[in-house]
Amino acid sequence: MRRRLDARAGFLVVAFAFAATTAYSTVPTPLYALYAERHDFGPLVVTLVFAVYAVGVIASLLLLGHLSDRRGRKPLLCAGLVLDAASALLFVLWPALAGLLLARVVCGIATGMVTATATAWLVELWGERRPPSRPAVTATAANLGGMGVGPLLAGVLAQRLPQPLRLPYLLVGGLLLLAALLVAAVPETVARPERPAPYRPQRIVVPRAQLGRFAGAATSALTCFATLSVFSSLGPGLLADAVGSRSFALAGLIVFVIFAVAATTQIALAELPAPRLAALGQALVAGGLVLLVLALALPSLPLYVGAGVVAGAGCGALFKGCVATVERIAPTGARAEALAGLFVAAYCGTALPTIGLGLATQALDAHVALLLFGAPLLALLALPGRRLRQPAGIG
Repeated sequence: MRRRLDARAGFLVVAFAFAATTAYSTVPTPLYALYAERHDFGPLVVTLVFAVYAVGVIASLLLLGHLSDRRGRKPLLCAGLVLDAASALLFVLWPALAGLLLARVVCGIATGMVTATATAWLVELWGERRPPSRPAVTATAANLGGMGVGPLLAGVLAQRLPQPLRLPYLLVGGLLLLAALLVAAVPETVARPERPAPYRPQRIVVPRAQLGRFAGAATSALTCFATLSVFSSLGPGLLADAVGSRSFALAGLIVFVIFAVAATTQIALAELPAPRLAALGQALVAGGLVLLVLALALPSLPLYVGAGVVAGAGCGALFKGCVATVERIAPTGARAEALAGLFVAAYCGTALPTIGLGLATQALDAHVALLLFGAPLLALLALPGRRLRQPAGIG
């Protein structure tokens, strides 16, 4: 008979599963340059391989992520972990372009399932214990922290050991299957109804009374994810071409630092009011984009790292402000639907702007392409994003 974990141990297991999922989602980051070299991929193809992940996440958030509220946390989380492990196997067995695209879409679908389910399960497993902020802090650390660990792990393995396009996926795939086995012993917190409700996709509810503020949150979230995506998708290639570094470990380390700074900033500034978080985050994101253009124009590795740190801190603060704003203005009983709209906008930032940047790099120098990429993002921060900086109650 399978041993059943208590709620405290289950909390740690779910956090581990969440971190393993987000770590796997960024494992390919330092390896894109190697794929490009072996298969003669250009920046546009690399960007497409990266961006189709967002398509999978968005589809999953709309079609699958909310099912754990009615079907139970355990089945959805286990299914997501197994699906992610299957995606890792696709990377190993089918390293051609079609296989990479399929593996990334499957990874995105699994990530959407796990993110929504694990976040809710952590809150329920923690219950009324103190401090009440522990589930939110843990979810942030698992999400952004895992996204930083994945590239670091893959980069070190690719730099030091043979089979750089196989070993990272086999290792993380094994961790995902281990997490699924452990999750099977975590107590379920959702009572399944005797008669399941008819299936419907996740609704997206935009609060009409606060449409301007919601638009500011959505566009700012899009800007955050687009900025982080530059470092995650084209970053290793930019390092190789402009800065002159072809170290997989260094590429993974830089991405790790960026996401670690983003996670640390969110946790450190958790008590700051949303308008102040937004103002600080918008200023830092803008500064990070400017530094990135300068780093590639010079070129300068220290300036590139500095751009990543500043942008990472800004994205951490700004996205925290976006989530807090939407939670506050969401209609009663529709918070999940409003947050779904925010996350869909955010993941559109992972796909659309980065594809545009990949297209631009086909015809322009990298720093010129980044100027064209950064200008619309800065406009989104300055115009609709200004609503986030207003005190509560101002439309």
